[in-house]
Amino acid sequence: MIQKDLTTYAKNTWCPGCGNFAILTAIKAVMKSLIDEGLPFENIAIISGIGCHAKIVDYINVNSFYSIHGRVVPVAQGVKIANRNLKVICFEGDGDAYGEGLEHLIFAAKRNIDITMIIHNNRVYGLTTGQYTPTSPLGFKGKSTPFGTKELPINPLELMLSSGATFIARGYSSHLELLKKLFKEAIMHKGFALVDVLQVCVTFFNMYEYYNKTVYELKEHDTNDYNRALDKIREWDYSANSPIGLGIFYKKNASSFDDNFPKTIPQKEDEKDIKIKNILKDFV
Repeated sequence: MIQKDLTTYAKNTWCPGCGNFAILTAIKAVMKSLIDEGLPFENIAIISGIGCHAKIVDYINVNSFYSIHGRVVPVAQGVKIANRNLKVICFEGDGDAYGEGLEHLIFAAKRNIDITMIIHNNRVYGLTTGQYTPTSPLGFKGKSTPFGTKELPINPLELMLSSGATFIARGYSSHLELLKKLFKEAIMHKGFALVDVLQVCVTFFNMYEYYNKTVYELKEHDTNDYNRALDKIREWDYSANSPIGLGIFYKKNASSFDDNFPKTIPQKEDEKDIKIKNILKDFV
């Protein structure tokens, strides 16, 4: 059965103005487009972690799985290896993916397994009311750091590039049409794809004004050039006025882990099994 109505009965409980609404709107539009183009409805599987982002699986009527905090990637890898016909789309927050789940993310990129990671990067733990995350800026004042953080944020896209990811992009929750484009290209990419979305949390870290002044869309950028991608990724150094590029930074074709993984594992019978079979023949 092809189910084109992706809406569920679940009541949406995100805060008004949350950037998650844009991600939900964009991914539903992309899924409907892919289904119209022939992708079987039942061949879509979405995986989420723990956090505000995770509620997205309640709002999309496709096969889904709630994982535990930081464990989206191992679940997604298992799903993909078990059924390689599936389009496996993962949703994680910045704390979920770049904190507790970072080692899983690095090895998934290294393996180039064919899954799509969509990171809701609001740079704050919103569900637990405002603690700092690996991408929070220096000096961020939250529930756990009332005097401001004393550490610089990580650059997740630089880390993903060096880990072997074959599709790396950044979106922004206020640029809906670009989000749709990035999500579709990431899903259709054969290999590990990550889209880091600047998803604003209006309640605990409202960055709309800042992003609106500093983001720009990449133009005439060679996505096949590793060094150029690195330069563009490093362009945002988290200082007040540094530009923030949006779009695809890097894309290349490479064999994926799931294609290289054995489709069947040959079973070798041991002597005990053979003896049992021979004994049973006498009773047949």
